[in-house]
Amino acid sequence: MTPRENLLNLYHRKGYSFAPVSFSMCPSLWEKKKAAIGDISLQDYFEYPEGFAQQYINGPNMMPRTEPDWRQFFSYALPDDTFFSEFGVAHTKGGEGSFHLWRMHHPMANFESLEQMENYPWPEYDYENVDHITSAVSSAHNDGVPTIGGMACTVWESAWYIRDMTQLMMDMAIEDEKATYILDKITERSVKQAITFANAGVDILSMGDDIGMQDKIMMSEDMYREWLKPRLKKIISAAKKVKPDILVMYHSCGYVEPYIPDLIECGIDILNPVQPECMDFKKLHSEYRDVLAFNGTLGTQTTMPFGTPEDVKNTVIKNLDIAGPAGGLFVCPTHLLEPEVPWENIVAYVQACKEYKTAGG
Repeated sequence: MTPRENLLNLYHRKGYSFAPVSFSMCPSLWEKKKAAIGDISLQDYFEYPEGFAQQYINGPNMMPRTEPDWRQFFSYALPDDTFFSEFGVAHTKGGEGSFHLWRMHHPMANFESLEQMENYPWPEYDYENVDHITSAVSSAHNDGVPTIGGMACTVWESAWYIRDMTQLMMDMAIEDEKATYILDKITERSVKQAITFANAGVDILSMGDDIGMQDKIMMSEDMYREWLKPRLKKIISAAKKVKPDILVMYHSCGYVEPYIPDLIECGIDILNPVQPECMDFKKLHSEYRDVLAFNGTLGTQTTMPFGTPEDVKNTVIKNLDIAGPAGGLFVCPTHLLEPEVPWENIVAYVQACKEYKTAGG
């Protein structure tokens, strides 16, 4: 069974031959890796290339343009080494350099009119010249590797990154036209990206917006259903109209259990990451195993940084056992592995999955 066949069977709950692995590491962990095993690739070190095999595909390229003077949109000085996203969102360094821990600055936070948003230098994308996408998908499939189209920050996060979360929440609460405009603008982009990926033949669309907090949802269910659910459904429907068998993986950190029925109605197939600190995988699997597959479940707030290697192995085995031989779970860390994670725990994770290849297959 090729890695592609294995992963698709796993997510379709049709049985699988080996447990795939996936994780990302902060810079200091890459240094730990180098000190422990040198420059050898992880695939070669673990002698498990099939377990690591999956290809992430980038979306359409941005159209060439003169880089705007993003600093004009901020009322205060930003450091010289500030990084600006394609939307003009400013990021200033924090911690050891892990990008998602940098401070974020919102260029539209002080906008007072719809006209300001309409005149903003929005990026445009080249949806006509996408040979690099179709070529990458074709090459991966020829090698038996599954392909994943990256569409993180699909609607909500991209919008509030630009506008500021508090401000956008207030816009939504008072039915301000600026909320409609910015959410529709981001949705339009995501619809086109999703169609492009579907036409290229990717196996999985990796979408998502953080809509959960540690122990509660980020907004009321009514607000979610009014503002975000229809837009997510529109994006997923556009992709599945082109490629009905495309799988949609939806990411949200935190507690999202009340939203799950709505996410299913939107058309998601895989829920990521099921943080064990926030939700119980066994409970979710019991309730939704016939309609959802899962990705994650290995805690990056608890087990990976503070457990023993034995704890890591036991958690992997326990969760794969819950899913059973039909599959339905890609067990992996729930987020980026941060500096506190011992290298031995990463080794334990991969070894547990590799050994389960026989036990589970």
